[in-house]
Amino acid sequence: MMEVNTECTKEQLPFILRRFHISEDYGFLLPNPLKDLPPFYSPWMEIAHSLPHLIENHQLRSQVLPQNLAIPFVEISRVLGLPPILVHADFVLVNWKKRNPCGPLEIENLEPIICLPGGASLRGFILVTFLVEKAAAPGIKAVPQVVNGMLQPDNRILEEALQDVASSLRDMARVLKKMHDYVDPAIFYSVIRIFFSGWKDNPALPEGLIYEGISDKPLVYSGASAAQSTTLHTFDELLGIQHCRESTTFLHGMREYMPPHHQAFIEEIQSLPPLRSHVLSSGKEKLCSAYNMCVAALSDLRTYHIAMVTKYIISAARNAKAKPSESTSPNPPSFLEERGTGGSGVLSFLKSVRNTTKEAIITF
Repeated sequence: MMEVNTECTKEQLPFILRRFHISEDYGFLLPNPLKDLPPFYSPWMEIAHSLPHLIENHQLRSQVLPQNLAIPFVEISRVLGLPPILVHADFVLVNWKKRNPCGPLEIENLEPIICLPGGASLRGFILVTFLVEKAAAPGIKAVPQVVNGMLQPDNRILEEALQDVASSLRDMARVLKKMHDYVDPAIFYSVIRIFFSGWKDNPALPEGLIYEGISDKPLVYSGASAAQSTTLHTFDELLGIQHCRESTTFLHGMREYMPPHHQAFIEEIQSLPPLRSHVLSSGKEKLCSAYNMCVAALSDLRTYHIAMVTKYIISAARNAKAKPSESTSPNPPSFLEERGTGGSGVLSFLKSVRNTTKEAIITF
């Protein structure tokens, strides 16, 4: 038999987005998600579309997932390469549709396919997050150009691609600000976050959730989190951001909650020569400036995320405690007050990754 040089084969494969099921126009979003499943799955769809009603009327089990749901859920999750729990990809990347198929990709013309309790604020949270991912698409599209400019090497291509990445990161921060217009902090804190809290580090389910017919012992998974967005991991790896050990451990754990082809994209970037070292060794001031623009834009995005978390979690928790009689929303579990939905200590984690991002700035 003829031997195949797998390393050579890998090197010859072009670094293009479609290898990783990534869209040049939509980034990590699924461009045309199915709005419904075939008739065979209609019982599932009936439950999915009735979730807000079922949850509000306490008609879903809290500690055991029955086997008629657990078994197919786990099997399909295995096929998709995802854990059997609500993740960022489920809730944002594939959970959107246009009201008017010929209309613009704007929040007024968008709807989630599946919702949970939270009303207009839940809708706003899903769709603003969707639009942040959409704003990242030009930056993701520029990644192959960054790689090509570095490997050729061609500093003009590299500089222009880095400018596109910086512009995309600034757009992401601009779109994130729309959250104020569409999401009520009290509803987010007391209703929406509960459904993203998962079973890991969750005192309400200290041992996890039993998946009936799958395991006699409870299984433990983290909830949906922005840390599961492949977008931010991509820019971190591309720019060579070095986070502290604790943050890195948490972030790498969150990659297990991403679609496998998105994980592979991150790993591919990791395997490349370091961009930051290339920029430093070039000695080109314009190239260093373009790189620094990316780092600064990523740092600013993370700074704004801290402000959002302060408003929607820290301040909202304080307000809920101060005025419990005035709240029309249920009281959330106290353990959620300062935790991220992925299980992190939210402010300390976000400040840490913001600070280590800043440290990547090149001084010249």
